[in-house]
Amino acid sequence: MDGDDEMDFGPVDGVVGTRDVPDSVRALSSLPRIDYADRFTLLSTDADASPERWARAMFGDVPSAGELLIWRGFLGLRLSPGRSPATVAGWRIDGRGDDWIRLGAASWFLTADLLVQTAGGRVSLTTFLHYARFPGHVVWPPLAAVHRRLAPAVLRAAATRLAARPAPA
Repeated sequence: MDGDDEMDFGPVDGVVGTRDVPDSVRALSSLPRIDYADRFTLLSTDADASPERWARAMFGDVPSAGELLIWRGFLGLRLSPGRSPATVAGWRIDGRGDDWIRLGAASWFLTADLLVQTAGGRVSLTTFLHYARFPGHVVWPPLAAVHRRLAPAVLRAAATRLAARPAPA
């Protein structure tokens, strides 16, 4: 590809650890206690989209095979089947504001929130987990390493999708 055809988005900044995610962001979680948190922010994008549109650009309306393997297979998350205006990739939309949307899902051993925020030409994806039972402490850490490698690419791919699909009129 020549330089004119390539998408150029800003860098992705990330923080890992409940103490490193700002209090104002942690306050948007629905979890009773946050045992794991990370936040990745695409620092510059021209895509003008709602948080829900960003979430759908990241994850789609239904989960991909890889997402199903991780979310249902390894984490046991109970996801809603099929497409619905109340879900994103099977995660229920369980909170929203002008510049954020929160997706939630749970299994017998952990509860998860995905928070998508937009503001000032930036978009952030924050993951919160609460370990309801011991297996959460064992299952998530190896998956977290993969998750932290994939999250920046998820943000960049969503920006590319949104740039290719202008907002509906």
